[in-house]
Amino acid sequence: MLWWFLTITIILIIAYQRCPPRLWASVIAIWIIISAISGSLSTPTALLSLLFLGLVAAPFFLHELRRSLITDKILVWFQKSLPAISTTERVALEAGTVWWDGELFSGKPNWKRLQSTPPAHLNEEERAFLDGPVEELCALINDWKITEDEKDLTADVWAYMRENGFFGMIIPKHYGGLGFSAFAHSSVVTKIASRSITAAVTVMVPNSLGPAELLLHYGTEEQKDYYLPRLACGDEIPCFALTGLEAGSDASSMTDSGVICRGEFDGEKDVLGILLNWNKRYITLGPVATVLGLAFKIYDPDHLIGDDAAPGITLALIPTDTAGVSIGDRHNPLNIPFQNGPNSGKDVFIPIDWIIGGETGIGQGWRMLMESLAVGRSISLPALSTGAGKLMSASTGAYSRIRHQFRIPIGHFEGVEEVLSEIAGLTYIMEATRRLTCVAVDLGEKPAVLSAIAKYNLTEMMRTTINHAMDVQGGSGICLGPRNLWGKAYQAIPVGITVEGANILTRTMIVFGQGALRCHPYLLKEMNAAQDSDNPQSAKDFDEAFFSHIGWTISNKVRSLVLALTDSRIVSAPFSPARRYYQHLTRMSACFAFAADTSLLVLGGSLKRREALSGRLADALSHLYLGSAVLKHFQDNGEKQADMPLLDWASQYCLYQIQEALLGLYRNLPIKAVGWGLHFITFPFGRRFHLPSDQLNHRVARLIQEPSEVRDHLIAGIFISKDPNEATARLEDTLIQLVNTAEPDNRLHQALRGQLSDTATDTDKIHAGIEQKIISSEEGELLLNAWAARRECIQVDAFAPAEGAVERARGKR
Repeated sequence: MLWWFLTITIILIIAYQRCPPRLWASVIAIWIIISAISGSLSTPTALLSLLFLGLVAAPFFLHELRRSLITDKILVWFQKSLPAISTTERVALEAGTVWWDGELFSGKPNWKRLQSTPPAHLNEEERAFLDGPVEELCALINDWKITEDEKDLTADVWAYMRENGFFGMIIPKHYGGLGFSAFAHSSVVTKIASRSITAAVTVMVPNSLGPAELLLHYGTEEQKDYYLPRLACGDEIPCFALTGLEAGSDASSMTDSGVICRGEFDGEKDVLGILLNWNKRYITLGPVATVLGLAFKIYDPDHLIGDDAAPGITLALIPTDTAGVSIGDRHNPLNIPFQNGPNSGKDVFIPIDWIIGGETGIGQGWRMLMESLAVGRSISLPALSTGAGKLMSASTGAYSRIRHQFRIPIGHFEGVEEVLSEIAGLTYIMEATRRLTCVAVDLGEKPAVLSAIAKYNLTEMMRTTINHAMDVQGGSGICLGPRNLWGKAYQAIPVGITVEGANILTRTMIVFGQGALRCHPYLLKEMNAAQDSDNPQSAKDFDEAFFSHIGWTISNKVRSLVLALTDSRIVSAPFSPARRYYQHLTRMSACFAFAADTSLLVLGGSLKRREALSGRLADALSHLYLGSAVLKHFQDNGEKQADMPLLDWASQYCLYQIQEALLGLYRNLPIKAVGWGLHFITFPFGRRFHLPSDQLNHRVARLIQEPSEVRDHLIAGIFISKDPNEATARLEDTLIQLVNTAEPDNRLHQALRGQLSDTATDTDKIHAGIEQKIISSEEGELLLNAWAARRECIQVDAFAPAEGAVERARGKR
């Protein structure tokens, strides 16, 4: 029994450490020989064991024999079972780069790589812009006036944005732009979003997926020299038209078309160009744009430029005053009045050099869009979502301390603490994820999978935090007015969730569908080799990838079981207060990799259609990334003890979500035995992780209910007005007053209990307290001011009824 125990232990160690075949074969052979010499095995048994080992190990050394007997036959089956991949799908799969997501998919993430990644950083110029023009812009904005009166940004706000370069943040300085980093761009959007969603969206679009981004990477030098300076200073207002009546996420269904032909343009005849027809909708800045970026399918029936009659999706820049272009009326996106509307074109003839990239850009539009979207998704919507989370943490945290019921701040009730802790904890996760994703972009990555994770999860967390804030605010949340910081954010939730790919699609098809192929170390190699059957090298490539894949899967299976049995304690992890979370995420990485691989093996191409299952795998991968971002954020902030409640809450939340996603996957796999097996290997002792406890919820909720360094750091980067008549300034000032007077307030209340009638005024209470020497006169004045500020804070806006409303209701003419 001891021999068998040691043998199994050696095999598990070899698999756990992912030793190469030559090493594990040699180790096992040496162990068998030692066992025979020591008498643990008889000579015949040892010889039979060595023979069996040779048979098992032979395929890993005799490659030609392995191919002829095994992999060539598997390759034929693999080619038949491989699902068809359209051109648009292949371009999407190949877009962007793999970064930390590859480590998470490996089952053995290298934490040193993450820890050595530089922290998010603003240079002096970027910091000055945030503290200067961005602060001034926010002070200039009156969101109530924008949404209720103007139905648009005011003229002075538009002018300030143009004059201060807000539309050219991503454009390099030599073209007249600001040349900001991704993190600076994100920080600007975060701050503006905390003031006005309309203004934030208006700034986002020119700096996100649109003409400037596309020109920078794919435009000709002439196009860059002409457009980028005009875009940077706001002389040109851009929009980008992609979504059509029949084609939203499915770009292959696009009916907008352009036919290459010769025609007359600008007085010249026989110009090589494109005759365009399109009908687009949901185009942000479309109603006010001067230049229109257009995606369409291009056709060359007369082969004027090549042999391909249908080169594919192409992008062009078209001035909106071009003959045949029709700019439609505005949409009304949930009464958030950013400029958004349809446009169309009827027989619009443009020269061929209006194509982005010129003639070489023909048919390259989908690739351009996918690569740019990999960056765009990383910045704008995660920034907007984080700004909303920070605003909810600041305002609802303050309000729950200011608003009293039964003489107790409502934030001290456990039911309210539960949702306050989620607001604060999710905001911490959002900020961590925003920062890490921006760092990836600034390092030169185009994180296609991670950007989809950030966009989907942060917009959903925005939804949760705002919904919780509305519950806490109650009547003050549902009554719109200048005092209400939550109602417009609530209305804007679906806007952020819908754009750049609806969240249902992002979760079920992009995060795991794209992530499985891009981040898996071998799957894409196997698919490429299988599809390239005409290349003699492809069979060798498939053979190498397939057997490496087998070893990788076995290793993850062993790692999942061993880490479950040891509660992750054997994992080598950074020495940090967060050490246990590093260890647990390593375990969950192995479990996810094994579960994903097994699901792909069992379901094959049908997993693409089983979106509920792929969605659960997406949830697991997402929270692996979010949990990693939290650990990195904690490290970058100096691993302060004061931040531990937020770290604990966020890490426990992420681990629980990974666990539940995997268990949900196992429970719903069509082959129940496979699900049971996965459950036994990855969770042999049942559920290990739980949502944060009531005690931890209490500690986190209190963090946002009183001034502190932790609270200041959590809500840093949003706009807090300096005008005492503004809601944000009023809340913050009142919070400080109430916290500073909490002790004399409580002392006075306890001493006067039962002495005064319920109709006693604040002044009566103060006079009684001073006369009985319960409080000093100075404390009395502070209390009067604090109580007055509290009552002012909880007031709700009210407006005169519409003219004639009273008479109509009472039936009077």
